[in-house]
Parts: sequence; structure tokens; C-alpha cells
Amino acid sequence: MSKDAALDLPSLERGARETVGQWVYRSLRAAVMIGRIPPGQPLTIRGIAEALGVSTMPVREALRRLSAEQALEIRDSRRVLVPHMTPARFRELCELRIALETHAAERALPYITPARIEELAAIDRGIDEAHAAGDQERATILNQEFHRAIYTANPHQISLSLVESVWLQLGPFVRLALSRLREHYKIDRHSEALAAMRRQDAFALRIAIEADIRDGIAHVGTSELLTAYVGSGGKRMATVG
Repeated sequence: MSKDAALDLPSLERGARETVGQWVYRSLRAAVMIGRIPPGQPLTIRGIAEALGVSTMPVREALRRLSAEQALEIRDSRRVLVPHMTPARFRELCELRIALETHAAERALPYITPARIEELAAIDRGIDEAHAAGDQERATILNQEFHRAIYTANPHQISLSLVESVWLQLGPFVRLALSRLREHYKIDRHSEALAAMRRQDAFALRIAIEADIRDGIAHVGTSELLTAYVGSGGKRMATVG
């Protein structure tokens, strides 16, 4: 058995018409997006296959797709790593996320109903409860659900796949961002976004979404933090508050 056979990956239910390859891809994609596979953690194709209880073939297929999306990198046909992240690339991804998501939110605003706002408020309460319980992974999942629920209100939206592509590339650094959240996230930006949606105020909604992204993750993109985090294998660093 390989040394990383005990890899902890999310156990997603397989759909009735979903192939093994599709399920493996979806499971690995979710793992990257919520920070289960941090930078610096060495993985092998065989270890991933054992963790998911499948053969190596669908794992290779899923990894090829994730490599094309720049979420993971295959080395020596066996080893799997999170791609190297520089401060400049990190900043570019954050700015791209801001551009895409403020656009998506503004375009969705005319379609956001009171019922959708109540749904969003319920998700946001779940995020607060997850943080209070110390369940940062649940908070991450719900935070992504909150943003999706805004953008998908627009029946004509085509930007969510682009948004999720950026989430994938930033996903391995989610835990680093969460470890510094109290230091940087001092204003409830989701409450600001909800208030803007109730008023149908497009400008205020753009400001709230941008501030949410900057306060939530953009602050960790320094050379010192990224280098220390990768070196720690994604573990919480003693110097991080």
C-alpha cells in the first residue's frame, strides 16, 4: 500500500448516471477547491486511487482534466502536486476573481427575488454557525454556495465556470486565508451584499463582493506567507494568527 493511501478526500455520492471517471474528477475537484489538497503535500496517483477505492485509470483521466485547468500538476507520470504559486500569479488570480464575480453579481441582481435573498441569508447564517463551531471546511463550502446562489440567479449567466476555475487555482490556499480571517475580515461583507440586493443597488453590491474577496483571501498573497505555507505542507503555521 502506498504511503499516501490514507489521503483524506471528500466522499461525494456518485450519481446514478455518473461514470467512475466523472465521479473521481468531481471528488478531486471538490478536494482542491475546498483546500483538502494543500501546496507542499506530495501525492501519488496510486495513493489517490486507493483513497477513492478505484483503479488508477480514472484517476489519471481526472488528473489530466485538472492539470488542463491548472489545478494540479502531474510530475514523472506518478507524482501529483499543486502548481507553484508566485505572489504575482496569486494577485492576478485574485484580481481576476474580483472582475468576474463583481460582473456576475451585477448581472444577476435584476433576477434576485426576495425568496433568493432569504435563501442567501440562510446560507450566511450557516457560515456563521460553521465558524463558531470551528468547522472551517464547512464554512468554505457554504461560502462558495453563497456566491453561486447569487450568480446563478441570472438565467443567462455563463460566467460560473470561469469563476470556479479561479476558485480551483486558489483553493489550495483557502486554509491559509482562513487562519488569518479574524485579522483581516472585520466587517461582515455578506451582510453588506444582502443589504445591497434588498435595495437593488448594483454599485453597493459590486463594492461588497470586491471587499469580501479582498478581505477573505487576497491578503495572503505575499512572498513570505506563500513560501512559509508551501514549506509547511499546508499545515497551520506557528507565526500565523
